Amino acid sequence: MQRIIFAAAFCLMAGAGPAMAGDAFNRLAGQWQGKGTIEFSNKSKETLRCRASYDVLQGGANLQLAIRCAGDSYKIELMGNANEAGGKISGSWSEATLNVSGTLAGRADGSTIHVTAASPAFTAAFGLVTNGGRQTVSIRSQTPDSTIHGATISLARN
Repeated sequence: MQRIIFAAAFCLMAGAGPAMAGDAFNRLAGQWQGKGTIEFSNKSKETLRCRASYDVLQGGANLQLAIRCAGDSYKIELMGNANEAGGKISGSWSEATLNVSGTLAGRADGSTIHVTAASPAFTAAFGLVTNGGRQTVSIRSQTPDSTIHGATISLARN
């Protein structure tokens, strides 16, 4: 279940910035890809390859996304929907592999976004910085007995 919340956190790989209406999501429109590292609680690490597709709707206020990440033993197939209003971000996610879902909530500030992804079994803190055609994503478990400690991913626009 914990890996699914990490999947949910990936679902808000979104540039942020309440300076203009819709700016947080308009920065994302299109296709992205990259790689990163996931760290498990036993200190082992695994490389991930990721692809993300973002559709921006309603003048930038809504983001629909599909994200797929895979490593040697880790796979995510995530769909999500997020809304931005006045710098506040909220949304929902679902992960197809294990058929689970949860909520997303957080805030955009400049080029950074901080979000909490939650389900009944696990919570993760998510931070992201978008700079032009690049994104850096950091995810950290907030569940003490989680088998996943965290992840760091770098994406570039295709």
